[in-house]
Amino acid sequence: MERSSQMLKGVLDMCLLALIAEEPSYGYEMVSKLQERGLELVSEGSIYPLLSRLQRKHLVESYLQESAGGPPRKYYRITEAGEARLAEWTQEWRTLATSVDRVIKGARP
Repeated sequence: MERSSQMLKGVLDMCLLALIAEEPSYGYEMVSKLQERGLELVSEGSIYPLLSRLQRKHLVESYLQESAGGPPRKYYRITEAGEARLAEWTQEWRTLATSVDRVIKGARP
């Protein structure tokens, strides 16, 4: 479990950007989507610092939107810089995943 958590830390920024690129989302919604897609280790507490960092780097921007029966929610949407960075990260990920896969397959009899 600890190793999975460490690997996830390296790609969570990319995963968050990918979700936000699909549609603007708020924190809890992103956590739910990530968990539905198999990343059960993700919690709200782990994504908010990342969202703040992505915002400081101008990869996402936030805005408030009224919610039914509660306080306004803070939504995040991707910026043009975020879309460009997501494309770079996606290519880097695919290259790395392909290389790791070759090593793993080569290691098996």
